[in-house]
Amino acid sequence: MTVDRVVATEAALALLDEIRADHGDVIFVQSGGCCDGSSPMCYKEGDYLIGSRDVHLGDVAGVPVWISETLFEIWRNSQMILDAGDGNGAGFSLDTGRGRCFHSKSRLFTDEEYAQLSA
Repeated sequence: MTVDRVVATEAALALLDEIRADHGDVIFVQSGGCCDGSSPMCYKEGDYLIGSRDVHLGDVAGVPVWISETLFEIWRNSQMILDAGDGNGAGFSLDTGRGRCFHSKSRLFTDEEYAQLSA
C-alpha cells in the first residue's frame, strides 16, 4: 500500500483542470508564511523559482506540490489535502478571479500509514 503525502479532492482536480486548460503546466507552492503564503498558490511552471529549502511533497494529477521546509517540519506527520471552494485566490495564484480558490487541509497519518511513507 502506498501512502501519499499530498492528495486532492474532486473539487480541487476540477479547478486544476480548468487552470491547466488556460495556462498549461503548473505547480503548487505553499510557503507557510503569513497572509497569501498560508494558502496553496498555483503558478505556471517556470514562473516561480523553487528554493533550496523547499520540499517536494508529491504530485497531484501530475502537478508537483512544493512546501517550505519549515511547513514540512510542522506537517511531517500529516497528509496535505488540496481542496477548492468558493472564494478568491491570493496574490499571483492562477485561481485568482475565478470565484473558486484552492485551500489546504491536513489529517494526521496513522502509525501504519506513517511507516509506509517513502520519504
